[in-house]
Amino acid sequence: MLEIQQVNKSFGAQTILTDIDLVIKPGEIVSILGRSGSGKTTLLNMILGLEKPNSGRLVYKGQDITNVPMAKRGFNIVFQDYGLFPHLTARENLLYGLKRKPSLSTKEEVAELIQLLDLEKHLDKPISALSGGQKQRVALGRTLVMKPEILLLDEPLSALDGVIKESIKEKIQMIAKTLQLTTIIVTHDPEEALTLSDKVMVLENGRVAKFAAPAEIIAEAGSPFIQDFVVAQLETKYRNIQNIFALFQGTHQVAQL
Repeated sequence: MLEIQQVNKSFGAQTILTDIDLVIKPGEIVSILGRSGSGKTTLLNMILGLEKPNSGRLVYKGQDITNVPMAKRGFNIVFQDYGLFPHLTARENLLYGLKRKPSLSTKEEVAELIQLLDLEKHLDKPISALSGGQKQRVALGRTLVMKPEILLLDEPLSALDGVIKESIKEKIQMIAKTLQLTTIIVTHDPEEALTLSDKVMVLENGRVAKFAAPAEIIAEAGSPFIQDFVVAQLETKYRNIQNIFALFQGTHQVAQL
């Protein structure tokens, strides 16, 4: 569905991304994982159409979109800070985009989405009255009513913790799979990437250190960087490698051990 082919990006003398190759299939959830400064946000902006590569190209459904402007790509993003309008209610935020394109989603589709996001009780509340998890669900809903070709999520769980974080994680997975929505997630959190995604691209200093299914990344963590950045962080939380493997047996959902 989306291919990134030999993409390079620099700003002046500073190289940000080098020889990035990535193939995303329809309906896949793919995380771009890396430390701050690894180039993941720049890559997200290129997919969205905010930045252009210095070389290489982006191909969507067989068509070169490298120079296609953001507005014509049909990709939508949920930003880290949600980007909600504070003077509007949850309902008004959720339906905001449909003012310009009311035919994109029917009333029935909107109602189904509201139910899927469990927002029925919160629609008439001001944004200031919502919890972090509720704001995240409204932001997701506002994007999804526009029926994006690809959903981009920028650090979707970074402002959440505990039960709320797990709940939103489940919602993202359920919606992506229910709607067969190709989803790209940018995150610095190894657990978030590995438990949410079908595949994970690990970036190290602007290069692809690994692109594989979560279990394969854990099982074949060959580079010192992946051992240090991914496995070591997970071992701190889950105590040992056996508990980490338990993350990927049968389901991605897991409670902290």
